[in-house]
Amino acid sequence: MSHMSSAPMIAVLIRYILFAGLTYLVFYVWKKNKYHYSKIQWRYPENKHIYREMLYSVSTIIIFGVILSTCFWTDAHGYSLSYKKVSDYGWPYFVFSLVIMVILHDAYFYWMHRFLHWKPMFKRVHKVHHLSVNPSPWAAFSFHPVEGVINGGIFPLIAFTIPHTMLAIIIFGSYSTLLNVMGHLGFELMPKYFARHWLFKWHSSATHHNMHHSQVKYNFGLYFNIWDRLLNTNHSDYVERFEKVTTIRDEAHTAEKTQAASIRKGKIKELVVAEPASLPQVEKHSVSA
Repeated sequence: MSHMSSAPMIAVLIRYILFAGLTYLVFYVWKKNKYHYSKIQWRYPENKHIYREMLYSVSTIIIFGVILSTCFWTDAHGYSLSYKKVSDYGWPYFVFSLVIMVILHDAYFYWMHRFLHWKPMFKRVHKVHHLSVNPSPWAAFSFHPVEGVINGGIFPLIAFTIPHTMLAIIIFGSYSTLLNVMGHLGFELMPKYFARHWLFKWHSSATHHNMHHSQVKYNFGLYFNIWDRLLNTNHSDYVERFEKVTTIRDEAHTAEKTQAASIRKGKIKELVVAEPASLPQVEKHSVSA
């Protein structure tokens, strides 16, 4: 494989390690105790599941790299709808193309996901992903190779239907990976009002996708839950579950802050009582007329 053809694979690998690796280190290792009350399922996945997710992620990275290399080759030889300079279509279209990519991918993912839950496909292919009943960030790319190919199909679909620059593909790929990782994070970071907000309720959340892993038959969306709402595949307890998770989190954080403030206040009081002489004294000076 030449340097040029291996570049997309290296980019996918770096991006995945950056997003999945950093979130795993922060939430599952470094700040595990701090964010514990934000955990959607309070138990943590066993190491054997983490290793399995990492192993399948490697095959997905290779598959995505090959698909992207092929797309870039078609771009370079003029077979796709790519263009080189943003100025060729202008910045407004550039932003518009990113929005269209996300909308197209969301629809593609929903229907692809429903197909993967067809009994023969689930048993032979999609079951690999659902072995992560309590997913970690590494589950984002934990696919059977066949599912990896189907997931990667969004890139040629975009390449041959939407005029695009390579920069747009890079931004879209980064956004997609980040949202996928956050969906498998296992911790809910969104505010409590999120699931009922007139606008934000249409967007997915970590709780939304975590319920898919634990309940299986609901919540198929990726970025949004528009398709889930339209086709009645949104779990009926989603909002209640989301608010339960965020309420526990927020109350725990409030209690921790109150306790910390009380401890600090007590220590300051002890210091003042025990060592009054250590406090600075203000000298009084007479002022002559």
